[in-house]
Amino acid sequence: MIVEMRIYHCAPTRLPALLDRFTTHTLGFFEKYGIQQIGFWTTLIGPSNHALTYMIQWESLAAREQKWNAFQADADWIATRAATEAQRPIVERIENHFLTPTSFSALR
Repeated sequence: MIVEMRIYHCAPTRLPALLDRFTTHTLGFFEKYGIQQIGFWTTLIGPSNHALTYMIQWESLAAREQKWNAFQADADWIATRAATEAQRPIVERIENHFLTPTSFSALR
């Protein structure tokens, strides 16, 4: 198992728009492409409260590449993303990390 941790750093005041896009649209695309989420978090205390952190579980890097690329190339997703950012961008920067569990990890 591989876990991908993604952190979306939003433009000021745009976190609610990102949360709405995930709730209303993105999670449906994840389901369509078999992208399995572990969880989503907003920052309670930290350097910025304009961030969304989430984790996705993958069987392998090859599976990630196939599913993620199909999702990103979906014409409906491209149109949805463009429509939700028509007035101004939502995300300023994305970080992602690929994590593998240790032998003593509860999640493997």
